[in-house]
Amino acid sequence: MDLTRLPRSFGATLPDWVLEELTHSPTVLPTHADRMELALRLAARNPLEGSGGPFAALVVDTATGELVSAGVNLVLSSGLSAAHAEITALSLAQTRIGDWDLGATGAPDRELVVNWRPCAQCYGAVLWSGVKRLVIAGEGPEVEHLTGFDEGPMREDWAEQLRRRGVEVVIGVRREQAVSMFAEYGRVAVERGLTVYNARGGA
Repeated sequence: MDLTRLPRSFGATLPDWVLEELTHSPTVLPTHADRMELALRLAARNPLEGSGGPFAALVVDTATGELVSAGVNLVLSSGLSAAHAEITALSLAQTRIGDWDLGATGAPDRELVVNWRPCAQCYGAVLWSGVKRLVIAGEGPEVEHLTGFDEGPMREDWAEQLRRRGVEVVIGVRREQAVSMFAEYGRVAVERGLTVYNARGGA
């Protein structure tokens, strides 16, 4: 085997259009509704730009509302199955502060804002990231029914497990808006032939 051909790095890059969206948004988002509004706007645009699925996430300073990072699902544009919105946002926040622990001693409390409950993969990422709060638009089968994505096996007491580990969970911020966005994505995906990726069964 030629070891020089083995990859030694991997990564994903936030598309320029995300920064364009952020230039039209305040950098301080005072309320959960404000934060979710931005996440939903990014999530709705993401599949139309070819980056990945209709998912976005923000890391926000809980007390001040300052935006620390923003991420969208980059699975299609990066070719990496792990490049979900939560992973992207958490990784960019960790890169920005120069620390893997977003909840280190002396650091401000930070929260992750996502336009639906994290999938099985991102649930673990939230757990290990150090964020002190998870804010989601909703939970339930709507995402899978409306979009065709597989969110993976999640234990029923997932929120309680996070709370036991010091992560506050807020559910139901702009839920109806999120469900409407997923329904619209499902319609557009069929009309335009957008890729709904699933390694176990295709689109």
